[in-house]
Amino acid sequence: MILILSERDDAAVEMVVPKLRERGAEFLWWDPGEYPAESRITSRLTGDSWRHTLRTSGRDYETSLFSAVWNRRPSPPRAPDSVTDGNHRAYVEKISRILLNGWEDTFDSRWFPGRTMDVIRLQNKLLNLAAAARLGFTTPDTLITNDFEKLIPFWEEAGGELIAKEVEFVEFEVGGEGHTFYTTPVTRRHLTDRHRLSISPAILQPYVAKSIELRITVVGERVFAAEIHSQGSRATRYDYRHYERSFSTYGVHRLPEDVERRCLALTASLGLPYGCIDMILTPDGRYVYLEINPTGQWGWIEAATGLPISAAIADWLAAAEPDLYPGSAA
Repeated sequence: MILILSERDDAAVEMVVPKLRERGAEFLWWDPGEYPAESRITSRLTGDSWRHTLRTSGRDYETSLFSAVWNRRPSPPRAPDSVTDGNHRAYVEKISRILLNGWEDTFDSRWFPGRTMDVIRLQNKLLNLAAAARLGFTTPDTLITNDFEKLIPFWEEAGGELIAKEVEFVEFEVGGEGHTFYTTPVTRRHLTDRHRLSISPAILQPYVAKSIELRITVVGERVFAAEIHSQGSRATRYDYRHYERSFSTYGVHRLPEDVERRCLALTASLGLPYGCIDMILTPDGRYVYLEINPTGQWGWIEAATGLPISAAIADWLAAAEPDLYPGSAA
């Protein structure tokens, strides 16, 4: 059986579920946001091994039955509504998250893309940039700092063609309004704002000219590369995520064999069966690595290009079912 950990309205899971059914794979779709308010977890130590039972929707599931776990987009634990005090709720939800992390660590299953704490570690851009460089990817010169005095000489080295990125792509609120920091060119005006850089670190890189951008999705030993034609609009010149649906067009891209091999080597070196790699194809034909996201989104790429990513994910998950795929790794 396959355990899917994700929120109930996850469109990506909805894309994969029919393909799991086509393959005859049993699965349980459970959202950890139902714990501890609606679901129960019991763990019993016998000798040196744990026996875990998940109770949800009136049924008990022994976690030893789960041959694969898809850690997709789980909601955080939620305290019961009967717990009304804010501090008490925060306590209940914090210890529930700690328990779930420990619960995951004692699962003897294949994980896609990985256990929660492993995924958090592998989202580290410092780790991933160095790993890509070791494998021979072309990577931009990179400075990460909140020291304004280090910014000026780096900006000059780049001939004034410098971009700034977040250490992690997050949404935040200011005055009740949602904001997101996209990749942004560093201008002379920014050089006068010491305060902005000093309060928060930024990733700084020389601007790399783009012919197209590439979103490369790795699933097991399969590589799906999509072209993003983002340079037709000023809105998406620096970051295709900025109004991407309105201004960008998409297509299937054939990677050179050496680049494809490096993509597979990168996910393997990080212990990942899945990853979304962002790259640039420059006007002079160079493939430049930007980053890998172990939880990157793929549904929009499949919808735009027809690349069978959902089928590949279903294959990977179902391959852990020995009765369905005899001889497969379990």
